[in-house]
Amino acid sequence: MSQSLAFANAWNLAKTLMVCIVIFRTDMGGYGVMPSAEYDGDPAAIVHEYDPFSW
Repeated sequence: MSQSLAFANAWNLAKTLMVCIVIFRTDMGGYGVMPSAEYDGDPAAIVHEYDPFSW
């Protein structure tokens, strides 16, 4: 997934589901998006985190 698509999806998921969402860099050079409670990968791979309660 491209970086711009990952940021758009993460924003939408955070606002829709009202959960914290992380954007992370994958080993294959792309980006991934998932709820931060489910992310158990390398913390250094996290690019950004959306917290819907901080807005």
